[in-house]
Amino acid sequence: MLIGSFKNSLGEKNRIAFPKKFKDELGNNLIVTKGYENCLIIVDQSKFQMLLDSFKDIPFVNSNIRDTKRFLVGSAEEVELDKQGRFVVSSELKKFANLKSESIFLGLVDWVELWDYEVWSEKEEDLNKNSESISSKLSEIIQKRESK
Repeated sequence: MLIGSFKNSLGEKNRIAFPKKFKDELGNNLIVTKGYENCLIIVDQSKFQMLLDSFKDIPFVNSNIRDTKRFLVGSAEEVELDKQGRFVVSSELKKFANLKSESIFLGLVDWVELWDYEVWSEKEEDLNKNSESISSKLSEIIQKRESK
């Protein structure tokens, strides 16, 4: 299961070590792409294929689908972990996520996010302040799904 957080440093050549716990589950061949709130999303190839398959039956004439594909698929990169479990973050993805030296990986069950540590700290503070509101929204979503 992809859970937990792991702080790490981005090296001079934009290399970062992927947490062993996540590597053991996802393997050495990963997809890295833009995520929401300026983080990066990391998945294995099978999870990425599931995302691609979810777009299959939706017409490309839908502008929301085109924009989602542009955002997630257009920025995706295949990476292979080296012998030390590291990968290179491209300059485009590094810029998008505003990655500096200190970074943090978050396991979110089905995917991993990579955040700049300062940006994540601000986001986490916001999540902590608004946890009650977040749980109410989640409860509404669950109730809607159950009523279908």
